[in-house]
Amino acid sequence: MIVVGLTGSIGMGKSTTASLFAEQGIPVNNSDQVVHDLYRGEAAPLVAAAFPEAVEDGVVDRKKLAENLAKNPANFKVLEAIVHPLVRAREREFLDGACRSGADIAVLDIPLLFETGAEDRVDVVVVVTCDPQIQKERVLRRPGMTEEKFNLILSRQIPDKEKRARADFIVDTGHGIESARSQVGEIVSTLRRRPSAGE
Repeated sequence: MIVVGLTGSIGMGKSTTASLFAEQGIPVNNSDQVVHDLYRGEAAPLVAAAFPEAVEDGVVDRKKLAENLAKNPANFKVLEAIVHPLVRAREREFLDGACRSGADIAVLDIPLLFETGAEDRVDVVVVVTCDPQIQKERVLRRPGMTEEKFNLILSRQIPDKEKRARADFIVDTGHGIESARSQVGEIVSTLRRRPSAGE
């Protein structure tokens, strides 16, 4: 089974691209969704111990947590030490399940793939990109988003140019959904021609 790491900076269209892989019948593990689930479950008491003001009724309040991190960027390391091992455990469960079901390709959707060293856990890296102006317009349309928040998020991410340089495949989402769908189809066809896809 070929494990694909899917990544891309905020607003590049990664979630849409992940759904295009899923359209092809490929199992996709969404790290953001996993974190969301963990914040409502096993991660909540651990986060509460480190950030008591960010947990209410046993659920992590992502807005309050984000406010804490914006004021104290050093706390990102504390949070990552709590969350990353739990995310990786879920990731292993997902891959085991995909393998048992006979999948030839599985996708790990990991926003901070390069930043967290996750490229070592995948066979192939797909980077989602688009023109920086399109990216900015998409992000600033999000509820509650400001230029300041956008710049803070970008400051924690490896620049798009570097991500593209380290990619095995690139999907450019700046030309509409059909173009992106076609690019994903090409990648899947290429991967399925590799010997390890059937193993």
